[in-house]
Amino acid sequence: MKHPRVASSARWKRCVRFGRWLRTRAVGLAGMAVFGAMTVVVANAQTGAPPPRAMGNPQAMVRSPEVTEDRKITFRLRAPRAERVRLQSSDLQGAGLGELPPLSRDTNDVWTVTVGPVPPGAYRYVFMVDDVPVVDPRNPATSESNETTWSLVVVPGSEWFDLRRVPHGAVSAVWYWSSTLQRFRRMHVYTPPGYEAGTNQYPVLYLLHGATDSDASWSTVGRAGVILDNLIAAGRVPPMVVVMPHGHTGPFRFGMRFSDEFERDFLNDLMPEVERRYRVRSERGSRAIAGLSMGGMQTLNVLMQRPEAFAYAGVFSSGVFGLRGGPGPAPEGPTWEERNRKVLEDAKAREGLKVLWFATGRDDFLVEVSRATVELLRQRGWPVTYKETDGGHTWNNWRDYLVEFASLLFR
Repeated sequence: MKHPRVASSARWKRCVRFGRWLRTRAVGLAGMAVFGAMTVVVANAQTGAPPPRAMGNPQAMVRSPEVTEDRKITFRLRAPRAERVRLQSSDLQGAGLGELPPLSRDTNDVWTVTVGPVPPGAYRYVFMVDDVPVVDPRNPATSESNETTWSLVVVPGSEWFDLRRVPHGAVSAVWYWSSTLQRFRRMHVYTPPGYEAGTNQYPVLYLLHGATDSDASWSTVGRAGVILDNLIAAGRVPPMVVVMPHGHTGPFRFGMRFSDEFERDFLNDLMPEVERRYRVRSERGSRAIAGLSMGGMQTLNVLMQRPEAFAYAGVFSSGVFGLRGGPGPAPEGPTWEERNRKVLEDAKAREGLKVLWFATGRDDFLVEVSRATVELLRQRGWPVTYKETDGGHTWNNWRDYLVEFASLLFR
């Protein structure tokens, strides 16, 4: 019997020899694999055949949305188990497309529909898969509304809200503490090109959204940052900071009564926070406020509470509903006109207001409200500029209104 140390040494030598053989074998196999892969690539290059396609998620092979030069949009969704898929987009319907056709299914379980031509602009949409809303899994661009998230598609061709090779500012999501509401609130803030590197102070525009939107809406579907970049580059407007607050202070439903919580938060918390955090000028001539729909009503409410704070005001597709704090059923108590009679009759408040600009579409369901509000203000001596355009209660109008209103500011 061999000594244990001698037997152990013999086993060790055999293990070393086996390891050397295994490494030689592995190198040979790896070389064969590399040579085989090179052979396939060379053969494909010589014959023009496409290389083998990698295995992966079938959804990744679907392209959606696809915008063509004739401004048509093709939407696609792979949904093997779906029985019915349709497109939901009030933005596209409001752009003149009317009732949207359903998606059709091909042999690869890809559902497809093409719509258009579509006017240049930004459009929100979702797929309704068996009546369940689904964002487009192939489209990373989204836009938040008050209660949900939409996919977003941009159709180029606009002078002012296409991305162009000009200096660009930045849009930030900013949180602040509201002492009025005792919770954190979010706003989106646009700062102009060069803000971060400079020390200049800027005028400020407060830009308010509508009832179904959020503080992210103006900077996504509204294209506010892109619009300001292009206007500044063209010399149409001076560089400015644009603050886009969240307009709701609680859950929203149509027909609800509004309180004055937004106005109190805006004046007591949001404006001081903006002036503390950003290099904005605080004199009246350097402040503007504007809003669409619900935001237009809030603009008028803020203006009545602090007329000395703003020299410019814009009301898009909105007006006075005779309500306390915002659109909704008329509350008990005094009307909007009665509650604001002192300011409405104040000559100093009127004289210090350089621009009071209203615009609405002729097909807008609030056009009569806008007309009545303009008449009320003019009867009280307020210097109102009013225009009516084609179209309805749509972002296609509101983007254009922002271009025109912003061009009047801080001159």
